[in-house]
Amino acid sequence: MRYFSFVYPTLAILLWAGNVVVSRLSAHVIGPQAITFYRLALAVILLSSFVAAPAWRDRAIFWRHLGQLAVLGFLAMCLFQSLSYLAAETTGATNMAVFTALVPLLTVALSILILGEAPTTGLVFGGILSLGGILYLVSGGEPRQIFRNGVHAGDLLMLIAATIYALYGILLKKWNVGLPGWQSTYGQALCALAIMFPAFLATPPELRQLDARTLPLIGYAGAFASVLLPFLWIRGVEKLGPSRCSIFMNLLPVFTAAIAFLLLGEPIRLYHLLGGVTILAGVACAQVFSRPLAREAAGSRGETR
Repeated sequence: MRYFSFVYPTLAILLWAGNVVVSRLSAHVIGPQAITFYRLALAVILLSSFVAAPAWRDRAIFWRHLGQLAVLGFLAMCLFQSLSYLAAETTGATNMAVFTALVPLLTVALSILILGEAPTTGLVFGGILSLGGILYLVSGGEPRQIFRNGVHAGDLLMLIAATIYALYGILLKKWNVGLPGWQSTYGQALCALAIMFPAFLATPPELRQLDARTLPLIGYAGAFASVLLPFLWIRGVEKLGPSRCSIFMNLLPVFTAAIAFLLLGEPIRLYHLLGGVTILAGVACAQVFSRPLAREAAGSRGETR
């Protein structure tokens, strides 16, 4: 039964991979702001069925931390999602997944800047390794082409989106609003829905229509990616702990590449494999080698005396 616990994060990452492919399918079919608003509306409706009552009982805590919930909701549910949908217009699903898998590494880096944590040997060497993998990936296996042709806008947008999601994780940990996981998610979703409404109204009518093409995409994003995925991830964290669960993020590019190949016909090229593996190796390095760099340097000075 202990091994059954691994099913929760595995299924969560599989749903996340499906959501990356859905983002790609939504490109040029529905506006980024529109699908973000619709998925939030559907998620709020579904969450209300079992979270609204306990959230109402804890409304005093909600009001006390409303500003923080609004910032968290804006970062994770508005900005990250909108940038992901926008990036899908100019980059492939596999690239999107690889950049998203950078979140653990970026979280460690931002923890140093925001929380004052000591830099680690894993972060330094893992960061260099991942940077090399990124350059190789976005250049299509020819890094010299970056100086000649630049990079796809979608790749840059996904790097920004991943950094924003890492910042979200840091602030979520730092603020600790004192609400159970589902209620915190519900409060963030309500705030995000209100924030996205003006952007939704500003979207051209032809890019926010509900039809046979857009409804399945919204349904998946709102129900599976916004409600079922967090449930599975929360259960995984409860069973395995956050550190062990974060390792499953490395499966995201693998699952996404497989689904994108089957559904979108996106080819899996050698530079995807080499660049992706290098990036994930850097992420793993940052997670595994957590010894502070200052202690390592002090040890080296002691040996030379």
